[in-house]
Amino acid sequence: METADIAALAAIYAELPALPPLGWPAVHAFEQAHSVVLPEPYRTFVATVTAGGRKCGPPEYGLCPPGEPPADCPSFGRIRLDLPFPLSSEWTWEDGETREGVEVDDVYTRGILPLGTDGCAMYWVLVVTGELRGHIWMVCDAGAAPFGREFGGTTAASGFRGWVEHWHAGEDWWDTD
Repeated sequence: METADIAALAAIYAELPALPPLGWPAVHAFEQAHSVVLPEPYRTFVATVTAGGRKCGPPEYGLCPPGEPPADCPSFGRIRLDLPFPLSSEWTWEDGETREGVEVDDVYTRGILPLGTDGCAMYWVLVVTGELRGHIWMVCDAGAAPFGREFGGTTAASGFRGWVEHWHAGEDWWDTD
């Protein structure tokens, strides 16, 4: 999907208060511990640019370091990165609802790496395993939706780089102009 060319991302994050990058040994250890290979360019980004940090957006409340989800969502503590993310299209749900054998809890716990929160139970996640590997999703208390122009709702490119560049341009995630 995306390449490891992260010069534009590095420039965006250069002026933000951010954590130091993890480095390749830590990224490899994380991947081995979770039986996954992180998607590019996120993988190279956390190894060489920054591991995240408070007020280091996107998202609004900062980019979470890998494996450190937002504290306000207890489901994220049970994530299995090696299981495929169960969705391939947007889903709006009601409490306790299932869709084609997928439970709401599966959306919060399978194949995603939490990137952070915009507050109000709105979480940005990176799909690391499954059909839409490398794509960014918004998961909230009412549903889940993929980010990127091919899914509608935005003119921005899919994936981590498109998501960061869209945020840096000052656009809302649902902007279509």
